[in-house]
Amino acid sequence: MDAQPSHTGADSAGANRIELLRHWILLILVLGLLGTVTELVLLEHYEQPLQFVPLVLIATAVGVLLWEVRRPDAASRRAVQIVMALFVLAGFLGFAAHFRGSAEYQLELNPDMSNWELLEKIVRAKAPPLLAPGMMLQLGLLGLAYVFSDSRFRRSEK
Repeated sequence: MDAQPSHTGADSAGANRIELLRHWILLILVLGLLGTVTELVLLEHYEQPLQFVPLVLIATAVGVLLWEVRRPDAASRRAVQIVMALFVLAGFLGFAAHFRGSAEYQLELNPDMSNWELLEKIVRAKAPPLLAPGMMLQLGLLGLAYVFSDSRFRRSEK
């Protein structure tokens, strides 16, 4: 029988590195949430009911992340996972909503434009900015990276 080599020192250093990265991910996520909510409020992104979705999600994310930081357990990690998955979904739905809103506006200005011209106008439009909801997608993926990099989460899933 071959003896198994001991990797406890390397395992510990690797675990410490992962925890440091998790802290950085959390910090970047929180900064992204604060920056995004600030921008949305300054842009008055609350004129229509659908525009409240990112604001509500961000407020929910801050609450869930506070819960996770103060009392990390399986329930808090699952809550972060669910909220971040909703961010990803909101990013895709926001993209569709921005696309539709921009298309309607462009067609009001010129109903005779070709599909290619319409697409070109939508992609270049400043209001609503087509790719802005991508920030929700990025924040959601960052939050999911934070959750799934938690060794306690991986252990509880086995």
